Amino acid sequence: MQIVHDIRALRAALDPQCGKRVALVPTMGHLHAGHLALVQLARSHADVVVVSIFVNPLQFGLGEDFSAYPRTLLEDCDKLQKAGVDLVFAPTVIEMYPEADDQGLHQSVLIQPPAFADQLCGAHRPGHFAGVATVVTKLFHLVRPQMAVFGKKDYQQLMVIHALVRQLNFPIEIIAGETSREASGLAMSSRNAYLTEAQTTQAPQLYGQLQRIAQALLAGERGYLALEHSACTQLQSDGWQVDYVAIRNPVTLTLPRTDSTAWVMLAAAKLGNTRLIDNLELAVSLP
Repeated sequence: MQIVHDIRALRAALDPQCGKRVALVPTMGHLHAGHLALVQLARSHADVVVVSIFVNPLQFGLGEDFSAYPRTLLEDCDKLQKAGVDLVFAPTVIEMYPEADDQGLHQSVLIQPPAFADQLCGAHRPGHFAGVATVVTKLFHLVRPQMAVFGKKDYQQLMVIHALVRQLNFPIEIIAGETSREASGLAMSSRNAYLTEAQTTQAPQLYGQLQRIAQALLAGERGYLALEHSACTQLQSDGWQVDYVAIRNPVTLTLPRTDSTAWVMLAAAKLGNTRLIDNLELAVSLP
């Protein structure tokens, strides 16, 4: 497995792979079993698997955890080598943002995500998805993969990436990996490392509320706002700081109709100082 840190070395490593099917798995590092499942998914579709490890400052807002975000490159590379990854691209900030200095990134050219990016997580993290779309566009340009693998846990992000590829005519297939979960139901996340032991025990409540909504929809309930409000109220009473619980169309992220047969339930909330997100897809068959 090769590990490269600059664009010149990346291109030198990829040039001999011309004609092979290359898959990219973008990550911010601190890898867990969920990331490795995405790697295996990429491995099953491609001849060459490239994993990027880059904590992207452009997608962090003021007061967010950019400085504290765990960086474990050596451990990550050991896991990736065992998983059969061919190439790790772990660039510096200055490599990805060539005009960056101590005063800021000075990245004035940004990719504007679609309007739905301003909802849900976007409403609580202004500029986040522009940062995601910009860095992913850079990675696509640098790696030039035939496919890229993203996890469904960041469902809104996945929809932004689909729109990015579609509207900017990238010749890249987006492969979505299912959310990996702990035995408790908690979605695997690098930020789970911030949770205390007590919070780790409580954290599955977020997914539990999404499951409760799914059960209500299966039972025929269509009072979407009431279901969302009830879930928020229950989480708040258990000590969560809720950003949102939402029931949406799984393709457009618009509000579902009362005659809808497919939904995605999404939630974001803080437990202590740790912000967790989760989602649950649901579809019913017509009689």
